[in-house]
This record gives sequence, structure tokens and C-alpha cells, in this order.
Amino acid sequence: MKKQEYRKQTQIWTRRAKGFKWTWTALLLAAIITVVISLQGPGSNTVMLTHIHGLGYSGDGQRILIPSHYGLKIYAQGEWTHGQGEEHDYMGFTAVDNGFYSSGHPALGSNKKNPFGLLKSTDDGLSLDFLDLYGEIDFHLMSASYETHTIYVFNPEPNTRLETVGLYYTKDEAETWVKSEMIGINEVPGALAVHPTNDSILAIGTKNGLYVSEDAGNQFVKIADMQVTSLAFGAENELFVGSFNEKGEMYRMDIFLKQLTEVNLPDLTEDAITYISQNPMTRNELVFSTVKMNVYVSTDRGSNWKQIVSQGESV
Repeated sequence: MKKQEYRKQTQIWTRRAKGFKWTWTALLLAAIITVVISLQGPGSNTVMLTHIHGLGYSGDGQRILIPSHYGLKIYAQGEWTHGQGEEHDYMGFTAVDNGFYSSGHPALGSNKKNPFGLLKSTDDGLSLDFLDLYGEIDFHLMSASYETHTIYVFNPEPNTRLETVGLYYTKDEAETWVKSEMIGINEVPGALAVHPTNDSILAIGTKNGLYVSEDAGNQFVKIADMQVTSLAFGAENELFVGSFNEKGEMYRMDIFLKQLTEVNLPDLTEDAITYISQNPMTRNELVFSTVKMNVYVSTDRGSNWKQIVSQGESV
């Protein structure tokens, strides 16, 4: 990209990022949804969801982790429990093999700085390791490679570490940052996912397309003209894509063949998928959440789905 064109595009990203309050319209709040889960004590089957900030599995595949406006909530074997530690408002949550990375805001009454910048936890939030930009920035859009722990963030505004708006990554837990050129994308991203083992491969979704990069986000190729609401890499080079076309849809794609195959879903009329995750230990198991606060789990790669939350209420 020529320097003049790059400067112009950066200005566009900056303007859009300032006004982009991560609200994509009523049906496409896709990448940034908050979840408030109200539990009546540990091990309760009562749950109320209002907004979702992410979705993932624990490293052993036994628990579904849902970061919420009021702390981390966990679903396992039909029971809901609280995560450890204070009930922080986690944003940009991404689960990895030994814990999670996140951003967000402290719980009411906490002595933690606001916002969180970039943090990690290996004990369900009981202890937090603040890696960078603590008290300075809140990353709503971020993802990490499940095994390599390379972290990508979309920086919404200039700060002391990241000088401009755009896509950055770190391979050493924020000791150093590298800016990706993002050639081929002229829109603000709404969804982001990183390959679990090859951290040079990532996908970005926007309101108008699905893009894949194989060189750490410098060059992107547009794979499909579609409205992307969520992205998640699975095993064996699979990419799961949430989309909206009059109703919520999901596709799986081999990242090398670039072929999209639709996944059977429950009826998502006037709804859209916000987050998707594949169980790292039981790869036939998938979970997704929606704008209308529905949550579904499948144990047969999407042939059948069990609804565990309906419009914010456990079922």
C-alpha cells in the first residue's frame, strides 16, 4: 500500500473507531456483547443472561466459560457456578490451553485500575496478571492462539504503547508489539480469530466480508461477501463463521481450501450468533451464543443442538 493511501486509510479507521461504540445494529451487536449472569449460589441451575462478552472452554474441555459484566460464569454438567475472584467486567475474552487473556473493567468496589488493558489468568480469575496498558485502554476486540499464546488486538485509539489505530500482535505477552499492515481491509473489524497452532494465520470479519491472512495480518484475502458476526478457529484447520442473512447462520471452512459449508442450526430468525467455541478435547462439541441471549451446545458437530439458555433464562 502506498504511504499516502495508508495514511488515508488510517485516518478512516481512526474516525470510525472513535464513533464505533461496538454496536452493529440491533441484530448485529455481534462481536461485542455483554453478559450479565445472575446466579442463586454455587451450583445453581438458575441463570439470567443479558449480554455476552465472550465464550470458551477450559483447557480440560470440561467447562464452558462465559465472561460477564459481573464476573466469569461457568457451565459444567448442567450446573452453573461462579468463576474465582472478584466479579470483573471482562471484555475481549479469549480462552487458551492454560487459562485466558482478557481486557475490561474492575468490579464495583474493587481497588483495581480502570480499564484493565491486557491481562491474563490461569486460575479462573482468582489472580490476574496485568501485562500491559493497565489503567489506560480497554480492548473489545482481541484473540489469542490457543497453544502459542500469540495475542492480536484491534487498538481503538492511540496510547503510550500503540501509536495508531489498527491491528497489533505480541508473541511475548506484551513485552513487544508489532503492527500488522492490514492490506486488503478498508473497514473496522467486528470479529477476529487466530489459528490455535499457526499464529500467522488469522481471520477477520466485517459487516461486508470474511477475510483471511496467512502472514500475521499484513495481507488479507477476501474469502466471501457476507455479514460476519463471529469467528472461531477449531482443530484441523477449521474456521467457524457466524453470519447474518435475514437470520443467523453458521459455516465451517477449511482455511486452505477456502470452501464454506453451512452448519445445521436451530431457527435463528431475527437473531445472530455472537460467539462460537469448539471443545479442545472433544472436537465434536460446539457451543454458541446469540444476540437474543440464547445459548446452544452440540455434541455431534452441529447435527443436533441442546438449548441451555433461552432469551436469557436457563432451560
